[in-house]
Amino acid sequence: MAHDHHRSPHPHGSQDHHGHDGPHGHDGTDIDWAEMAELLQHQAELFTPLYERALAWLGREVTEPGLIVDAGSGPGVVSCLLAETFPGARVLAVDGSGPLLEHAAARAERAGFADRFGTLTGELPDVLADLDYPADLLWASRSLHHLGDQLAGIASFAERLAPGGTLALMEGGLPARFLPRDIGLGRPGLQARLDVLEEEWFDRMRTELPGSVAVAEDWPALLASTGLKHARSRTFLLDLPAPAGDRVRAYVAASLGRLRERFGDDLAAGDRAVLDRLLDPQDPAGVHRRSDVFVLAAHTVHTAVKPV
Repeated sequence: MAHDHHRSPHPHGSQDHHGHDGPHGHDGTDIDWAEMAELLQHQAELFTPLYERALAWLGREVTEPGLIVDAGSGPGVVSCLLAETFPGARVLAVDGSGPLLEHAAARAERAGFADRFGTLTGELPDVLADLDYPADLLWASRSLHHLGDQLAGIASFAERLAPGGTLALMEGGLPARFLPRDIGLGRPGLQARLDVLEEEWFDRMRTELPGSVAVAEDWPALLASTGLKHARSRTFLLDLPAPAGDRVRAYVAASLGRLRERFGDDLAAGDRAVLDRLLDPQDPAGVHRRSDVFVLAAHTVHTAVKPV
């Protein structure tokens, strides 16, 4: 596993930075995250203002952690932000994808964190049994929902915390928005209709995971059920307003392109035609040229503390 971040291949993973290896299935529910390394990295960099606000809040909640574990680190963008936020901590990036961890280690080297940055390759949550020391902070950004039994995953995360340690889950929030409801092409509400398809895809993905267990996603209650205390939640906004720069436009085009590839056969002909125009770099109505492109997204962080 590796993270959001996600995003985002689906509304719950925007940010998605996951690194779950596997070939693309016929329905798109299997994702080769290593193949997506560049997209994941660019997306996480674009979402850095959101992560910085989330980690600044977390920095007020957590006192001088010695070991931070980024469970599902992907290419390491957030791992390095954790190292920057907590300059006295050692950061361990954990992921199921070796190629993504290579990106993470290289990024830490460039940022000057190599002396207190490590990587651990393996599938969550079992790989956490290989930790030499319990974590003072375990951060899991949109990696938990790739585990079939999410409650068991939270319990495994909690087990790897030191007494007084904090578990921070980034799960939930709102789907990203890139365009107004009415864009002057086709029927208004295109992104809302794509949301429905993404939700259905996400449900299939969850159902097909090994050991899948349905659970009400009341994250504070799930955290409390494992014995963790002082559960809190807070949502952070990314607001990149129009007119968008080239980097934002490239992200929007990549995101819509993946949706077109994944859901093209499920879309009405009119919506397919609109997506094709939006993705055409030469079309004045496309996202590469139109003036109303933006990114607006919200991610939620849930924290709880292991009793001393």
